[in-house]
This record gives sequence, C-alpha cells and structure tokens, in this order.
Amino acid sequence: QVQLVESGGGLVQTGGSLRLSCAASGIIFSIYAMGWYRQAPGKKRELVAVITSGGSTNYADSVKGRITISRDNAKNTVYLQMNSLKPEDTGVYYCNAERSEIIQYWGQGTQVTVSS
Repeated sequence: QVQLVESGGGLVQTGGSLRLSCAASGIIFSIYAMGWYRQAPGKKRELVAVITSGGSTNYADSVKGRITISRDNAKNTVYLQMNSLKPEDTGVYYCNAERSEIIQYWGQGTQVTVSS
C-alpha cells in the first residue's frame, strides 16, 4: 500500500518560513520523481516544485529564489523549504510521487496559511 504523508504545514506571517516534509512508503522511492503542488481556494492545483530521481529540480516562476525542494532517498522523504512566504503562497500543499503519467500517487495535503 502506497502512502505519502505530508507534515509541517501551519500558520505563518508574511516573510516567515516553513519546511514541509513528505514521507513515502510502499514505493521504491529513489526511482520516483517527487513533486509539491498547491491548491488555493477556488483555484486549480498548480505545480510548485519537482525533483527528479536524478536530483534535477524545477520550480514555478512564482516561487523561484524563495522555495527549495530536496530529497533524502535514505529516509524516503522529500522536503520543501519555503522562505520569504507571501499571502499568495496560502493553500493546501500536496506531495506527489510520479513514475510515469499513469503511475503516480498523492498525499492527503497539508494546509499552509500565510497571514498579511
């Protein structure tokens, strides 16, 4: 059974920082691309950052320079370090594990709220 369990969300003031974690089980973590997506109220889910199995990263333009994705294959965990947070970063953050377009899994999400 595949599980992706996010943690680390919460309420933070503008300019603050949070570190999200996503612990995976039931998959060969090292061969999956791992991503973080977010969904704000009334908006579509959007990609925040992704890290491939080889360690290459890609970020949404809106978060470049503020947010860093990393992975620890020994711990089956992917992280999202978020600095200089803005109110527009508010949303539910979802962890995604993707092997292919048809083989992917989602976590249950963790709420991030940035107050102005």
